[in-house]
Amino acid sequence: MQFSLAYFTQYKFNVKNEVLAGLTTALALVPEVVAFALLAHISPIVGIGSAFVICLITSVFGGRPGMISGAAGSVAVVIVSLVAQRGIEYLFPAVALMGIIQVVIGLLRFGKFIRLVPQPVVYGFVNGLAVIIFMAQLEQFKAHDAAGAEHWLTGS
Repeated sequence: MQFSLAYFTQYKFNVKNEVLAGLTTALALVPEVVAFALLAHISPIVGIGSAFVICLITSVFGGRPGMISGAAGSVAVVIVSLVAQRGIEYLFPAVALMGIIQVVIGLLRFGKFIRLVPQPVVYGFVNGLAVIIFMAQLEQFKAHDAAGAEHWLTGS
């Protein structure tokens, strides 16, 4: 769909619905970005602030009705190794570079090539991502006793 000034004049804005949709999206993003921040070993406040910036940029410069922009699990998994190897100071430049690359790919209309990726490859990617996130979360259920031995947390 091509966006032009005519699109904005034809779209019927309902302030109440737009505000409620924005609040719903914001509240739905909070647990997701906090989980991704913990997965990436950064402060949840950084994740919440980043989600705010992403939503602000998307609302000002782009987006479509019904589209939600926010954190992605695939990016969170990559950020884990970046923060572990290089430190938190490389996080912002890396994310900014990813955004620039995405804008360039969008302007060059490379999105149409995603149709060439077979469905089994997409399913494998999503399932592999789920396994990686699951394995990363298992560390949250381990504890160290006084002797330094690692054991699984129990309910008692």
